[in-house]
Amino acid sequence: MSGWLRFGFASGMLLSAGMALGAEEPAGSAHAAVQVSEAKPDEQGFLVHTVRSEYQSGPTQIKVLLPDRLEEGRRYPVLYVLPVEAGDGTRWGDGPAEVKKHDLHNRHGLICVLPTFSHLPWYADHPTDPGIRQESHFLRVVVPAVERRYPAIAEPEGRLLLGFSKSGWGAFSLLLRNPQIFGKAAAWDAPLAEDRPARFGMGPIFGTQENFERYRVSALLAKQADALGGKPRLVLTGYDNFRSHHARTHERLVALGIPHVYRDGPQRDHQWHSGWLPEAVELLMHAETP
Repeated sequence: MSGWLRFGFASGMLLSAGMALGAEEPAGSAHAAVQVSEAKPDEQGFLVHTVRSEYQSGPTQIKVLLPDRLEEGRRYPVLYVLPVEAGDGTRWGDGPAEVKKHDLHNRHGLICVLPTFSHLPWYADHPTDPGIRQESHFLRVVVPAVERRYPAIAEPEGRLLLGFSKSGWGAFSLLLRNPQIFGKAAAWDAPLAEDRPARFGMGPIFGTQENFERYRVSALLAKQADALGGKPRLVLTGYDNFRSHHARTHERLVALGIPHVYRDGPQRDHQWHSGWLPEAVELLMHAETP
């Protein structure tokens, strides 16, 4: 198919970090599990890849914003700006527009990546529905596709996660489940202390309480405490609806002896455009002490 790059994922082909690598198959292969189109620029200046993935129930996108000037031979950290809505939803604002507005790609020398998902993103794999495997899609499709095509630092320190609300949960759970893959994660106003999949559209994504337990942030913090020593890798900043969740998570991090960055405020509106994004990226990039 013209304009598409196809690649499949063999179960035995793994990166040293534990991520599925997948050898690219020649165009025209009938058995490719994933198809990623060539990039097309959109009106905001993002390079947009259309993705067909066995882990999602329909086409999704990977949006990439490169620094205006790429230095020859240089590799750049990648900031994965995680969405809070399915598809291109904008109920809670326009994440790509906010990234571009604050010139984050140039100010910090970042490749900014904004993936989309076919269902409400909680960054989990459903236990029975193969079209809702969000974590697998992110690990096995999005990250490898970016690192194949762009001058990315393909090491944990070059893979940064950021989100709010559902995607703040996603940033923390992705890092906590995969600390050997991702370097840092920042969450703003996220329901990090939820202990059952009963609200905010969680049920259809997690499926069962048993599956939810695999992703529950408070449980993962205890499990990964030893792996999160040294410099802070988790950033908690600001709130609107979920101040108590952040405070409880901060207390748990302190009790577990996990270094982190914590800011109790200011309070802002629960959306992309309320001003929290620049501070969160600044802390993610430069904060070295709690």
